[in-house]
Amino acid sequence: MNKSSIFLWYSISFILGSLTSCSSPKKEKAAALYKTQCASCHLLPAIEDLPKHIWQNGVLPDMAARMGIKDSTINPYKNVSFKEQHVIMLTGIYPSRPSLSLSDWNLLKSYIISLAPDSLYSNANTNIYKELVQFAPVPIELDSIPGTFITFLQYNRQDRTIITGDLNGNLLKYNAQQKASQLVLKTGKSITDYTEGDEFDYITHAGYLNPSEIASGDIQIKARDTIEQLSIILHRPVHTLVHDLNKNGQNELVISEFGNFTGSLSLLSKKNGKEYTKEVLLNQPGFIRTITKDMNADGREDLIALSSQGKEGIVILYQQDNLKFVPEPVITFSPVYGTSWFELVDYDGDGDDDLVTVHGDNADKSYVQKPYHGLRIHINDGTNHFEEKFFFPLNGATRVVADDFDQDGDFDFGILSTFPDYLKSPESSFVYLENKDSKKFEFQPYTFSDSKLGRWLLLDSGDVDSDGDIDIILSSFTYGFTPVPKDFLNIWKDTDVDIMLLKNELNSF
Repeated sequence: MNKSSIFLWYSISFILGSLTSCSSPKKEKAAALYKTQCASCHLLPAIEDLPKHIWQNGVLPDMAARMGIKDSTINPYKNVSFKEQHVIMLTGIYPSRPSLSLSDWNLLKSYIISLAPDSLYSNANTNIYKELVQFAPVPIELDSIPGTFITFLQYNRQDRTIITGDLNGNLLKYNAQQKASQLVLKTGKSITDYTEGDEFDYITHAGYLNPSEIASGDIQIKARDTIEQLSIILHRPVHTLVHDLNKNGQNELVISEFGNFTGSLSLLSKKNGKEYTKEVLLNQPGFIRTITKDMNADGREDLIALSSQGKEGIVILYQQDNLKFVPEPVITFSPVYGTSWFELVDYDGDGDDDLVTVHGDNADKSYVQKPYHGLRIHINDGTNHFEEKFFFPLNGATRVVADDFDQDGDFDFGILSTFPDYLKSPESSFVYLENKDSKKFEFQPYTFSDSKLGRWLLLDSGDVDSDGDIDIILSSFTYGFTPVPKDFLNIWKDTDVDIMLLKNELNSF
């Protein structure tokens, strides 16, 4: 090698080394920014969990707005009413001053985009389904009105009726054996929950069903022929637990105020027999459901709550004296999982309660089929520490029911998907998992061809036909909130199926 070649070689090496030394600190800074900025409000998501175009067009512009960065790609107040804008501004969700310099933001943005994949792995065809033969599909039409907008579904075990509430405030009871429906109430507001009691019935209205920061929800209490609306205004409540938590003979109300940018888990209770007062138990949006159980065997009933909207997970609120609660997060999920529902069951039969969760809410800024959507089983170690032991992939999974549907001594699952892959696996809108080996977590998935007759949103179970086995009930909601092939839209319009009853034929075999 001559002197010129040697000089050229060292020059190139020096330049490459300089570039490496310059880029390495930038990369380290970008990684540090990602960990600090993207984990300040919720669990740090994995960059590879979303494809490049979703980061660029959906998530990053929204992140910029929430950091107060003037990014020309987003106007968070576009198409928002003046009233809504005012309420949003009061939350401070979009600060007027940036929390990050523009240079740091561009560094962070470039870092994320450089690591994000072009697409996600598709699990649409990973499940091998058998035809569902244990259940016979029975489509039910509640009315002659095209489309269906059921916002509440419950099987009433007292009178063996299916209760539905809809977007227009109609509360119906359907008797499957008589094939007849009865109008119970007409409130004029979207019903998201209903509890029927011995003395009082409780009706929950969401107010704005679409995402809104304006609180306009409420609870009505019905006693015989009179209805009283509580004066407390709620922020998009989606679930109400009615229960005497402190055993004083007076029901408390635990409200899941899903909200939007803000929301809460709230407790409504009466003091000395007076009007209900509100206490915020957890100040964050996205609460979906709360159930009660004594989780630490101290004689007091605790609360188990599911949250979404960024801070996704399960929290146990341990009850102390005087309706005071100490929260303890027991499971935390990535904010992109779309956590939607849970059931508390003793899956392994060891005397403590395990958790079954489903993930698949896909009506947000990251609409794409996600391989981590599906059902998960979390086993309790006896001290309320939970470990994920099983995952069943299912795009768009949003509801689950758990029971021994085949009466062989273990838990089977019915899973509903509101956001299935309609192009590659449309039959996945409902999946039945038959438990083949509980200890090995071996399941056989089934589905049925008539699953395409509705866009299923809600799910429940019960012995609807009084034959000794448990049936499954699905309700449809044909509002177009995500892309759906035109063929399916036409089917939903032409068939007008409000409810699909999956009649368990176990005792007919």
